This record gives sequence, structure tokens and C-alpha cells, in this order.
Amino acid sequence: MSAAPTGIDALVERIRETYARVDARAAYAASLSGALLVDIRYQALRERDGLIPGALVIERNELEWRLDPQGSHRVPQATGHDLRVIVICNEGYASTLAAASLHALGLRHATDLEGGFQSWKSAGLPVAPPH
Repeated sequence: MSAAPTGIDALVERIRETYARVDARAAYAASLSGALLVDIRYQALRERDGLIPGALVIERNELEWRLDPQGSHRVPQATGHDLRVIVICNEGYASTLAAASLHALGLRHATDLEGGFQSWKSAGLPVAPPH
């Protein structure tokens, strides 16, 4: 007999219980200490709202391939499984699922930004216009 289906809201809440998320100020401080900010927002949102200076832009559908330290398509920043990664989406929902996926790859220090880019912007943290 199969288990009852889990709705997305329950799944996100269950995932969030497995690691500590960070708020915008903590994400900013972590980035100054070497954490990798990874913006997974799609292009239209980046063009509309701008970019976080220094954040690595990786589309969500490429995230695991780019950040897997053992992967053949990894970015130079994917130096090891101890890498501190803070995933940023628009409002902090897709980033939760992305962080869980990174945990499954062994990136145990991956987390996400509560409230996403919108919380970063609301906190008055640096935002650059799109290129």
C-alpha cells in the first residue's frame, strides 16, 4: 500500500525542518565571509528586479550540474562538499527545494534565503541593475 500524497506546502515545511535557513542580513554577512550566493531566479525576474552583486547566477534547471563538486559540468566555485552555498529564488520557496537537492548531492552546508531576493531588496542590501 502506498503512502498518502504529500502536498507541496507540507513538503516544503518538512524540508525546512532539516536545516537552518538564513535571513537577508545573515546571508550578506556570510557572503562577506566566503559563502557562495547562488541566484536561481529566471531571467525575466533578474531583468525586472536586478542582481545581487557577487552572486553566481545559475538557472534552477542547471543547479545540480553546476554545483556538484564531482560533476563534469561544475563551475569553478564548486570546490568541495564543504562549500557554504546560499540559494536565492524570488520569494524563498523554490530555493528550499533547491537546497534539499544540493543536500542530496552531499553539499551539507547548503541553505536558502528566507523570503528570497525580495527580502534581500527589502532589507536595503546591495542590488545592481541587470546587465
